[in-house]
Amino acid sequence: MTRSVDVASRTVPAGRDLTLDLARVFCVVLVVFVHILFTGVGRDANGSLLIERTVEFQPWFNAATWVANIMPLFFVVGGYAARAGWRSAVAKGTTADQFVRVRLARLARPALVVFSFFTVALGVAGALGIDPELVDAIAIGVGSPLWFLAAYMIVQALAPVMMRWHDRYGGWVLLALFAAAPAIDGIRFVVVGGLLGIDRLPPTGYEIGQELFGIPNVAFVWLFATQVGFFLYDGWFAKRRWWQLVLLVAVGYVAVWQLVALGGYSVSMLGNQWPPTAPMAVFAVIQAAALTLLHTPLTAMMRTRAAQGAVFLVGSRLMTVYLWHLPMIMVLIGIQLLLPLPLPAPGSAEWWWTRLPFFLLVLGAVWVLSLWLIRFEKVPPTGAPRIAASWATPVAVVLFVLPILAITAYGLDFPLAAAALVACAAALWLTGSERTATTPA
Repeated sequence: MTRSVDVASRTVPAGRDLTLDLARVFCVVLVVFVHILFTGVGRDANGSLLIERTVEFQPWFNAATWVANIMPLFFVVGGYAARAGWRSAVAKGTTADQFVRVRLARLARPALVVFSFFTVALGVAGALGIDPELVDAIAIGVGSPLWFLAAYMIVQALAPVMMRWHDRYGGWVLLALFAAAPAIDGIRFVVVGGLLGIDRLPPTGYEIGQELFGIPNVAFVWLFATQVGFFLYDGWFAKRRWWQLVLLVAVGYVAVWQLVALGGYSVSMLGNQWPPTAPMAVFAVIQAAALTLLHTPLTAMMRTRAAQGAVFLVGSRLMTVYLWHLPMIMVLIGIQLLLPLPLPAPGSAEWWWTRLPFFLLVLGAVWVLSLWLIRFEKVPPTGAPRIAASWATPVAVVLFVLPILAITAYGLDFPLAAAALVACAAALWLTGSERTATTPA
């Protein structure tokens, strides 16, 4: 019989590594805070409205991205969780199709609500004749985090296959994925970049037309990070001595520096995030090693009820926080503009001092919103798919992923929001996951 420990009135199976839950929550909360720093909206001394991406203008910004871009870690932790979940699922007789359908439901159910909101909001904005340039600027901003839904769905859908390859070929799978990443980058930078007259990836990572050729790395780079998570679960990192892990981190940073210096990659790791490039793959190894180095103090922290309660409070509504924090930031800024309340100029001392209170306000507002939205983070028991055919689940995954990739590549607008809404609903219908859930995810 296995023991379990009480965590904020919930039970957590003995043997579950709560430091991974902590890492996942930390990643999302950091994303929220960084997006608040990007959203520079205020007034100058004359009362004129100022809108800028304030944090990008700071001299330390590029260096900070080498530490603060933790999206590779999210996929590493996702790989760890997928391997643990798959082993448990196999023991219960769950098929790969059922495994993927559950993961699709966990992403598509919360996404269905946010796509409904975007479709209605953009439709109303168009009907009211609001300045299209202003609408586009806001929509592209709030839609920017949606890439994660597509990328995470791809790696989770392929997880059963990738785990079989991992068990059979081990590190050769990592090497193949890593070799594919710079090959795609080469096509994007050398071939396409040469035709467009671009010799280096800009800090934002975007060049019209060029980024489309990097989309295959959405699979290769994030599958690599997920595969690193398999090694983390298997104990490969835990078996290394502390100095070996430190050396791995140091060598990783040197490798990234060489890629930036010689390979034409952006010095800002944010510029290497979409489409993901080879440095993101290296950061997956760096961050897995760093997480292992911190495992002992993080484990001690997670023995406290305060840490357990905080991790459960945020972790139980993680997708809601991720999907709704930017819309909530825009809503709160809009309220400040309408009242009107004093808004310090972006980048001023007053603006920086108000970032932490505003961050707490955003989290509090999203928590209130989550009291209703949390129902969509719950997944109904896995039953028979709506269509009993082997192609139903793969088609559902493709339906869910394609409009999101289009939104990330071209920007969020009414047609793409509506297309994503319809596709998301169709994916849930195909897999029989559209019902209101009563059991926790």
